[in-house]
Amino acid sequence: MTPLILASTSRYRRELLERLALPFSVARPDVDESPRPGESPPALARRLAEAKARAVAAAHPEAWVIGSDQVAERDGQPVGKPGDVATATAQLLSASGREQHFHTAFCLFRQADGGMFAGEDLTVVRFRALDRDEVARYLAAEQPLDCAGSFKCEGLGISLFEAIDTRDPTALVGLPLITLSAALRRAGFRLP
Repeated sequence: MTPLILASTSRYRRELLERLALPFSVARPDVDESPRPGESPPALARRLAEAKARAVAAAHPEAWVIGSDQVAERDGQPVGKPGDVATATAQLLSASGREQHFHTAFCLFRQADGGMFAGEDLTVVRFRALDRDEVARYLAAEQPLDCAGSFKCEGLGISLFEAIDTRDPTALVGLPLITLSAALRRAGFRLP
C-alpha cells in the first residue's frame, strides 16, 4: 500500500483521520503560515493546505501527503487561535449573536508523479447571545485556547451556537472527511 502521511501536528486532525481506518504517519510541515497582503481567508486556507502537503512530500516523494488548513473569518477578517484566556474571552464576546465563517481546505499530494486532489468546505456558525459569565464558565471548562474561534464544537462549545451550516460536520473540527474520503478513493486508497 502506498504510504499516507498527515502533514500536521494537530491532534484534532489526527483523530479525525483515524476515523477512516487507514494506516498513516504524521509529519510536521515547516511552513510560514503568515497571510499575504490582500489574501482572502479562503485563499489563505487553500494555499497553506497545499504548502503543507508539498513541504512534507519533498522528503517523502512516493507517499500521498495530506495538508490541511482552516481559517476562521468574521467580517472579512481572520480570527486566529486565541492562545490565552483574555483573547479567547474577547473572541467569544465579539462573536455573540453573530456569524463566523470557517474555511477548511485540504490538499492530497504525491510528489513522485505530481498527483494532486484538493477540496474545501465553508462552515457558517451562528452564535447565540453570550454573556461574560457564561463565556468565562465555558473557557474554564473546556480551555479551547488552541482552537480558531475559541471553541470546540465537538465538545461543550456546541452549546454556544444557534446553528451550524455545513456540508461536512468534520470540517469545523479541522479536516473535511467527506471530500477527503472521495479524494483518497480517487488516489487508489480502499476505505472500509
